[in-house]
Parts: sequence; C-alpha cells; structure tokens
Amino acid sequence: MNVRDIMSTQLVCISDEANLKDAHSLMQNRGVRHLPVISESDGKLVGILTHKKMISTVMSMIYKYGADALDRKERNQGIQPLMESDFQRLAQDEPLAIVVEYFIDNKLGCLPVVDSEGKIEGIVTSSDFVKLCAELLKSQ
Repeated sequence: MNVRDIMSTQLVCISDEANLKDAHSLMQNRGVRHLPVISESDGKLVGILTHKKMISTVMSMIYKYGADALDRKERNQGIQPLMESDFQRLAQDEPLAIVVEYFIDNKLGCLPVVDSEGKIEGIVTSSDFVKLCAELLKSQ
C-alpha cells in the first residue's frame, strides 16, 4: 500500500497571508486539526498550522490579555510565525510501511502530500492510519 491509498484529498487550506482569527474560525467550522498553508504568490505549500499550536497561542492570548481582547489579538496575529515550515513532505507513491515508521518515530499528527512543483495534493493524518488499522482488523 502507498500514501495515495489512504491520503485525504478533500483539503481545507489557508493562505499564508491569513490571520489567527481566520485559522481559528476555519478549524472550528470545518472540523479540521491541520491546516496546510499555501503561498499567495505561487500556490505552493509553505507550512502547516496545527490545532495544538493554534490552541496554545489562543490560550496564551487569553491568559495575557483577557478573553475580551481575544478577537482583536487574533486578527492582529499572522499565521506565518505560528505555522510549522520545516516538515517532511510525502509523494503519493511513498510506501505506507515507511511512512508509518516516520509517524511513530516523530510523533506527528499529519504529513502533507505534494507534487513535484511543491503544490499540495493531499494529507495523511494519524487518523488515516487508525482507520486503516480498523479496516485491517475487521478483515481478519
């Protein structure tokens, strides 16, 4: 099995020019925990914003400035400093046996799948591996 067999292609992405309020709303409304960040200039994948990072930043803002100031602070905080920009990228033909080891060794929640031009094609999450495991267990 390869990455293409389990990757999600129904992606929810965000612009690298977006603010934290945009990301917070998008994650909340679309029910996602990982937002691929796409460059406004060339459409390439430039980062990943995780739910964990977003929540920790929001909680820090609430603690520091109070809940009443949260909306304003989120609108003034760009996502570029918060996104992970140094991350492993996958190709669709990567064998899952290798990818799962990378997930385990690095305790990752997701890995983006990109084409040769750096544009996102999909995403593989730890949940995708849990679903695969459930399917394999049911077939025994």
